[in-house]
Amino acid sequence: MSASVISRIVRELKAKPGALLPVLHAIQDELGYVPEDAVPIIASEMNLTRAEVHGVVTFYHDFRSHPPGRHVVKICQAESCQAAGSAGLTAFAKKQMGIDFHQTTADKACSLEPVYCLGNCALSPSVMVDKEVFGRVTEQRFNEILAEAREP
Repeated sequence: MSASVISRIVRELKAKPGALLPVLHAIQDELGYVPEDAVPIIASEMNLTRAEVHGVVTFYHDFRSHPPGRHVVKICQAESCQAAGSAGLTAFAKKQMGIDFHQTTADKACSLEPVYCLGNCALSPSVMVDKEVFGRVTEQRFNEILAEAREP
């Protein structure tokens, strides 16, 4: 963890109204996650308690407290995707990857995360890998997407 990076981000953003979320997002954008040792730094710099900062980090699903894999695979869990079979796709993905949500494969290639709408409802079920969205994802297509993501 880079305390200097975290301190710099906090100093740059702490004057904004409601700055905690932008600070946390900026840290995760820069480091890939919000390290646990960032909590006391953020709390001190923003005059918040550690509990307040920790509570926000753990409340929102988008924040990670551990480094993600090289690729982040998100499977939509929203209503449209559920109606189109995302629960089955999710079970399949977990089995194929050998992990659960908020975990990373042993080879550190991929992390699996739930997402609650990708705005691709007409093409449900949807999956996002890094910033690319895929629609009408079947088990076979999921395997293809995963294989592409794991390529060097």
